[in-house]
Amino acid sequence: MSEHKVGTREEWQAARNELAKLEAEHAQLGQKVTEQRRELPWVAVEKEYEFDTEDGKKTLAELFDGRSQLLAYNIMFGPDYEVGACPGCSNLGDELDATRVHLNHRDVTLICFSRAPIDRLVAYKERMGWQFPYVSTFETEFPFDFGLALTPEQAQEIPEVKGMIDNPPEWLEEWGRQVGAKLEDGLREGPSFIAFARENGSVYHTYTVMAPDPFVAPYFSSLIDRTPKAQPSEPRTWRKDEYPD
Repeated sequence: MSEHKVGTREEWQAARNELAKLEAEHAQLGQKVTEQRRELPWVAVEKEYEFDTEDGKKTLAELFDGRSQLLAYNIMFGPDYEVGACPGCSNLGDELDATRVHLNHRDVTLICFSRAPIDRLVAYKERMGWQFPYVSTFETEFPFDFGLALTPEQAQEIPEVKGMIDNPPEWLEEWGRQVGAKLEDGLREGPSFIAFARENGSVYHTYTVMAPDPFVAPYFSSLIDRTPKAQPSEPRTWRKDEYPD
């Protein structure tokens, strides 16, 4: 017997109608957020950055690949990670390739950043079967300038980060083993989306959003939200080639 409330079709329809009102309000608010997001001021990127890519060195402007918009996902894969990228970030990465053809035809280039050296990114990309451009910010100031990573000193100044390092829950200790890094190093990487625009020869930073914002989560999470049963509260995640079963 199900522990969940069981009712008649009429009771279900009445409850569904009430939920529909809330979903409509949520959609309206989401549209307002989108509009306000696009009204953020653009900030010119004055510093010259050069990144390691699979095709050699490239500037930030060159990463646009001829388009006027660049959207990048910063995968947690620091130079201290000896096993691989964050499993949760890897789950999101698994879902990006199918969207690229549609973004490309809408003047958007989609890439991923990580701080690990390019040879390790290329090897991990091959393991995961990814096709998107994977760019290394190793030994550049870029991730620190744009809040995609923390220095050791900055990490110690954030109470939430310091608390997780000093007294980690079991799932976080497991995560540290999954990536092969000490937590004081592993938690300095910021899972984020960052957006840039290119106009009249200049590059502008337009937007950044970081986890735990729901946008910075695997897209299958939104599908799970529409299923009947809630998921476990602890955020345990596995890479697609490491599921226990």
